[in-house]
Amino acid sequence: MTKFIVSTQGLENYGAHQESGKFSDGQNYWKFKSGTDYIVSGLERPQDAMAFVAAFGIDNGIGWKEFPCEVQTQEEWEAQWNMDDEFDVEHREFKLSIMHAVDPRDPESYRKFLAK
Repeated sequence: MTKFIVSTQGLENYGAHQESGKFSDGQNYWKFKSGTDYIVSGLERPQDAMAFVAAFGIDNGIGWKEFPCEVQTQEEWEAQWNMDDEFDVEHREFKLSIMHAVDPRDPESYRKFLAK
């Protein structure tokens, strides 16, 4: 079964720290922030992997938003690294160390994300 890497994008509303943060008040000031990467197993199609992450990973608050923005097969993700380059090797290992493995057949793998 194929594994997928689903990446999310975060947005922080600096306007919500001091003011209302609302567009209608002109108090919004959004900045791109890092998101989260998930290794998704147990599904066959990339759109299913993205929808699965969306089911527990979307946050749509006044101060923070996070949503899936990219999906790749694990093979596609692995192909981006030059394993002859020590910096790529180190960066790949770091990225893998902070990814979250989730599988729809294993509710414990994603339960902690449901409490957002």
